[in-house]
Amino acid sequence: MSGRAVAFLDRDGVINADRGYVHDIENFEFLPGVPEALRKLRGAGYLLIVVTNQSGIGRGLYSEAKMHELHSYMQAQLAAHGGALDAIYHCPHDPIQGCECRKPLPGLLLQAMNDFDIDRKSSFIVGDKPSDLAAGAAAGLGAGYLIWSDGKFQSLLDCVDAILATQQAVALRSI
Repeated sequence: MSGRAVAFLDRDGVINADRGYVHDIENFEFLPGVPEALRKLRGAGYLLIVVTNQSGIGRGLYSEAKMHELHSYMQAQLAAHGGALDAIYHCPHDPIQGCECRKPLPGLLLQAMNDFDIDRKSSFIVGDKPSDLAAGAAAGLGAGYLIWSDGKFQSLLDCVDAILATQQAVALRSI
């Protein structure tokens, strides 16, 4: 195995409440259990990378500077709880612009793979839409998990607990 395992995470609907074009700190709210989930992933050795479509920028609803301000706030809050992110990649384009970085295309994940030494097969993506999982599959990730919309996982924390329990069970079987 070469490289590090990464937990790729969508932002809106996975990390924070999706209220449509979230870009103001006043409208940002972590979903329950997110800091704990990220702390658990970090403790298990995963790099934590957010990949997020931010078409509000391309639509002229807010600036990239405003998004970066929100991401700085988010990072500071997560760092205070032991779950700081290693990187955040975003697509600022409107869907009609036809870029390569907007999920379901894998551009954001491939960019991260250029920047970090990543073991694709040990890495996974967690999203709240099928387009997140499609991007992970197109990038060759080992797994993808859908929260909320499929009913299997009700939160990022539920998903992380299941992933880590499965890994622990596999490790015990190989002893």
